[in-house]
Amino acid sequence: MRIARFSIDGNVAFGAVEGEGPAESAASGGLVLDIIKGIPYTDFELSGTKVPLSKVRLLPPVLPNKVVAIGRNYAEHAAELGNEVPDVPVAFFKPTTSVIGSGDAIEYPSFSNELHHEAELAVVIGRMCREVPRERVKDVIFGYTCANDVTARDAQQREKQWARAKGFDTSCPLGPWVETDLDPSDLTIQATVNGEQRQLGRTSDMIRSIEDLVVHITEAMTLLPGDVILTGTPAGVGPLNVGDEVAVTIEGIGTLTNKVIKRG
Repeated sequence: MRIARFSIDGNVAFGAVEGEGPAESAASGGLVLDIIKGIPYTDFELSGTKVPLSKVRLLPPVLPNKVVAIGRNYAEHAAELGNEVPDVPVAFFKPTTSVIGSGDAIEYPSFSNELHHEAELAVVIGRMCREVPRERVKDVIFGYTCANDVTARDAQQREKQWARAKGFDTSCPLGPWVETDLDPSDLTIQATVNGEQRQLGRTSDMIRSIEDLVVHITEAMTLLPGDVILTGTPAGVGPLNVGDEVAVTIEGIGTLTNKVIKRG
């Protein structure tokens, strides 16, 4: 099931996406939302009240308490930036204020001259969890969505911590919705800029699996419903400029699209 978060007439709600096609096809009337009663992390009911996707504004599919991101989880990406594959997962945070939805603008930060896209599979947590054993990882996952770990590469290289380089406002596009019924082990993941393919990889190329990452992260911290784990990016990261449109597409989920604008 595809679960979207949206606003309509000043109200925010979740809905189950019905119909076939990407979010961009909504204008044709092919996709509708069946509004969910309450929030979708526990057992929920569909209201039967349906609204065309073309009539709503898609929001980030979740508002996470925290985004835990993993760096250098694809060997070719580590190599393209001149880095070794780490002995343990490299984890960092992206704040809630970095999260935007599909169709929202990425604001080019004033402290950077080298902005990069990073297409990633995002894991959405469905229940509070801590010290999750490997055999129970699937039980704590709500679903999966597309992510773009937008990075100020020059700031990342000159600053010892990645907080500003990867945590600036609008640096974490998520969407367009969460797919709850998906095997994430071998999916095509790609990024295009202005229609030109930049990244193309498969989630099976991850150095550490989703199970590895959930176990590793929850050894240290409690994850809450709606929290997000970014699982790393394949090779092919590259520059974004003001006016560019960047799209992240993941097999079985859909396409996350954002334009880059000048901040201010």
